[in-house]
Amino acid sequence: MKKPLIYLLLLIAISVLALFMPAVPTTIVTEGINSGDVAWMLAATALVLLMTPGLAYFYGGMIDTKNIISTMLQSFIAMGVISVLWIVVGFSLAFGDSIGGFIGNPATFFMFSHVLDGKPWTLAPTIPLVLFALFQLKFAIITPALITGTFAERVRFKSYMIFLILFSLLIYAPLAHMTWHPDGFLFKLGVLDFAGGTVVHMSAGFAALAASMYLRNKSEVKVAIAPANIPFVLLGTGLLWFGWFGFNAGSALGAGPLAASAFATTNTASAAAGLCWVLFDVVRGKKPSALGFCIGAVVGLVAITPAAGFVTIPSSLFIGTVAALISNVVVSWKSKTSLEDTLDVFPCHGVGGAVGMLMTGFLANTAVNAANTTGNGLLFGEFTLFKVHLIALGLAIVFIFVGSFVILKITDLLSPMTISTEEKKVGSDYSQHGENVPTFNLSVMKEAV
Repeated sequence: MKKPLIYLLLLIAISVLALFMPAVPTTIVTEGINSGDVAWMLAATALVLLMTPGLAYFYGGMIDTKNIISTMLQSFIAMGVISVLWIVVGFSLAFGDSIGGFIGNPATFFMFSHVLDGKPWTLAPTIPLVLFALFQLKFAIITPALITGTFAERVRFKSYMIFLILFSLLIYAPLAHMTWHPDGFLFKLGVLDFAGGTVVHMSAGFAALAASMYLRNKSEVKVAIAPANIPFVLLGTGLLWFGWFGFNAGSALGAGPLAASAFATTNTASAAAGLCWVLFDVVRGKKPSALGFCIGAVVGLVAITPAAGFVTIPSSLFIGTVAALISNVVVSWKSKTSLEDTLDVFPCHGVGGAVGMLMTGFLANTAVNAANTTGNGLLFGEFTLFKVHLIALGLAIVFIFVGSFVILKITDLLSPMTISTEEKKVGSDYSQHGENVPTFNLSVMKEAV
């Protein structure tokens, strides 16, 4: 039986199973629900989803013309795959009843059972549980999509689909549970991750590093890719920056001063990082480029993500600047190695997320968020929080990197990952999907004129 038929039958079976799940409850919990918080979180959830198409444009503009569609589709397909997976078992694994502090019970919210009639999430008491679940879904969607910058032009589509599912179940869900569930291992340790610096960006970045090492071909000469469409990158950056307000400010889980503070720190860090990246390029003898500003701005957004609701606005300026400097240096270093990280996912998201995590331990201020901050940062004379973040950083890197390497190996055994040399010459758009972006022959146009 052909694999696509197996996948189709599996999807049909899941759809049929859904028909036998409990009916919509006659009574939905309304006690304690705040309409203003609900309205803001609905908007924030939509904003976070917008980030994935934004990422598609961001990556699609950086790749060459013959791989634009395949690169963008890898982001879009995540919206379909992870949305279904999250309903079936993903939300349960991330936020179900804790099993040892490392993973959720898959039966807790299986097929979204008790999500409509369940009590609000412990840390989000003013919004319905279903809204919290959908907000978290958008984080689960974009995380594996971030890794596609490493896979660009080199991985078979069906192999990517397998990796997408395994990564979400075995890396993302456990890490989300450990970090954000009240009974999670890292949560109880005192780790602060306001909106996903560890869960989203470090997991994607260090998975990208594992993929870069696993997929590299030392005998192949690395060729610099000329971006196909810089306006696409600019558009993608704008959508990401816009959506990131939902990502970070939405993580306050309500419409209040904390959301406003996270909104401000998000914008400030991104602006500072974009400017710093461009200025650093000029100092090193390069021209100020649109691509440089866009990459820098995204690095700033990445770095402020774990700290957004725990630091002051001036601190966010510092975080964006430091993250841009460090990531820029790592990008330059990576270009001289044999690592096959096509669109610099590891330097931008892995390193940016790690910098943000350490900066949270350094700059967290209980005056900003006394209710959720587990202590002041090192700058204020307290070492405990910074020490906890150092420990958690090491543990998270090992878990993500080793786990992703194992998943890559399993995926490769199930379906060979890399495309052939001939397919690479043709491009993934045509070889994987039978589609391509129309190109204009300039010489013919000149003759016509």
